[in-house]
Amino acid sequence: MSSSKSFSLAEDWVVVILGLGIVFLAIFGVIVPQPSFSWSNFSELGNQVFSIHNLQAIATQFGLVFIVAIIGASLLGKSVKNLLIVFPSVYVLTMLALILAGNSLVKDYNLEAVIFSLAIGLVISNFFNLPDWFKSALSTELYVKIGLILLGTTVIFGDILKAGSLGLIQALVVVISVWYFAFWVCKKLKIDKEMALMLSSAVSICGVSAAIATSGAIKGDSKKLSYIISLVLITAIPMMIFMPYLADKMGLSQEVTGAWLGGSIDTSGAVAASGSLVGEEALKISTIVKFSQNVLLGIAAFAISIYWSYSKSVDDETKKEKPTLKIIWERFPKFVLGFIFASLLFSFFISPETNVAVKGSLKFIQGLWFTLAFTSIGLETNFKDLFQQDNKKPLYAFLIAQTFNIIVTLIIALLLFQ
Repeated sequence: MSSSKSFSLAEDWVVVILGLGIVFLAIFGVIVPQPSFSWSNFSELGNQVFSIHNLQAIATQFGLVFIVAIIGASLLGKSVKNLLIVFPSVYVLTMLALILAGNSLVKDYNLEAVIFSLAIGLVISNFFNLPDWFKSALSTELYVKIGLILLGTTVIFGDILKAGSLGLIQALVVVISVWYFAFWVCKKLKIDKEMALMLSSAVSICGVSAAIATSGAIKGDSKKLSYIISLVLITAIPMMIFMPYLADKMGLSQEVTGAWLGGSIDTSGAVAASGSLVGEEALKISTIVKFSQNVLLGIAAFAISIYWSYSKSVDDETKKEKPTLKIIWERFPKFVLGFIFASLLFSFFISPETNVAVKGSLKFIQGLWFTLAFTSIGLETNFKDLFQQDNKKPLYAFLIAQTFNIIVTLIIALLLFQ
């Protein structure tokens, strides 16, 4: 069901408004209490996690994120009516994931809440047929990006300049090499040019956003775009879970691991989740590196538009629509500006006393948005989507290109961040 509202904003601007809104509420004294989810036995589960005091904290936390989600849906022109049913459902599943992850035995195995929230969502989506109106109310990207802006409050701006410059070098090398390799593989497998362009951008730049931006630049087929998005989301899941453990077995530092994760994994949410599995430094570096790739999105969309406009395979009407520099700004991920603003604010303008007072609450809410996002990813991901396509060549091309991406990014990360 679509909203009848005629007013809506681009998602990235909505994210900036909502993310910074939460930050300023905390600065001005609206600090949400942090619930506890730690327990070792059923007695502690009842007396601590399900205590009246803790349930009140959970309810207060729910009130904040629910209001933010409603405002977000309204600004995006999405159905608020559907959200009133879907968001509480997602929140309850997320609370279940947080409770499971809070068990002391689970903590010993370093299993984070995002893994449980993803698993719960996947079980539901793959064993039950969720209605389209339910899936349309899920706002995965919105939740991830709000969490990323809140992450900016913990990242010193000098770290952005240092890691960002190295990240940009890595992004340039990785994006260019992986894009051309993926396009070459598609050509060898005789995949049509439209699919090849969207697939190459998705695997080399930033997953879903890159696929959508490329589709917009070339006016791509929606079915092809939907299939590529399914590829991105489903392949990001095992990478998010296993790459941190592989990095640990290889003895990689948190800096190298973060750069590897940020450059290899295609979705910002999976990058944040995998980084958090490794540690604070890995989370910081992986996010900055992923942002370095994201800022190339506008330039890539512009270049692809030029290529497509002059390609012999497109019709005359498409050739008349010449790309402009406006495309670069339109495709630039605006939520990155919110992240940088939050970092500048807490690096230079917020007093140490205020920082101490708000950082715990903001960090918890940041993690909550990530966990909500992965519950949503699980709920909207169905493994059948990969195998319903008659032509498996795009799947093979994506897997080959992603393997190349993992190897190249690891080499560059070792050279730059070791």
